[in-house]
Amino acid sequence: MPVVDVRNLEGKKIGTLELADDVFSAKVNQNLLHEAVRHQLASERAGTHKTKDKSEVSGSGRKLWRQKGTGRARIGSVRSPLWRHGGTVHGPVPRSYRYALPKKMILGALRSALTVKLAEAKLIVVDNWALESHKTKAFRQMLLKLGSELKTTLLVESGDNVNLERASRNLEGVTLVAPTALKAYDLMRHDRLMLSREAALRLSRGLSLGKTGEQASQAAPAQESEKPAKAAKAVSKSAAKKPTVKKDKPKPKAKD
Repeated sequence: MPVVDVRNLEGKKIGTLELADDVFSAKVNQNLLHEAVRHQLASERAGTHKTKDKSEVSGSGRKLWRQKGTGRARIGSVRSPLWRHGGTVHGPVPRSYRYALPKKMILGALRSALTVKLAEAKLIVVDNWALESHKTKAFRQMLLKLGSELKTTLLVESGDNVNLERASRNLEGVTLVAPTALKAYDLMRHDRLMLSREAALRLSRGLSLGKTGEQASQAAPAQESEKPAKAAKAVSKSAAKKPTVKKDKPKPKAKD
């Protein structure tokens, strides 16, 4: 299991914390990271683009001149897409760019992003975000003591923390999210990741794969041993039934 140092708000080491091996030391999947970022960016698109077609632009609908005899090209309306100020053909319309992505892929991308942050030594675990004040200047100095000299920092805190929320919202490049709202795209666009102890434990429990391969292999023979028992019960029930004797049908009488 990976072990990280736990620091206080002064930047001093006060202990260590063991993280889940299948969450913070998982196999990095570049394809999952790409799909997670693409899914997040598509969900954030507004989709409010709109152009006017022939029926929506202003202008009279009468025929400008007769069909034949003038020597000019035939035309039916001044709102034709061929004319200036006419309608647009096959233009964009309001739509949603959201699409469904399997939950397993989202969680797998999150594990890969957390693994990358830990491998690059850009993950810091703080004991507790117990701020005495909501002042931004004091909070900025606190981040420098913790080693966040980079421009972008992602803070993860579980529970309501009013002082932390107010102190971090005025800092450019600093984002505060809850463990349940953490996404792989947020981890990739921030250089530094800062977790509280409670948030790190919550991510380890929530993103853990559960049963290991050895436990699954031990549980498999037990399921197979149940099948012969069920088959024996079925045979005993069938044997207990009384055998049915088929009666011969009467033969039809021969006609004279």
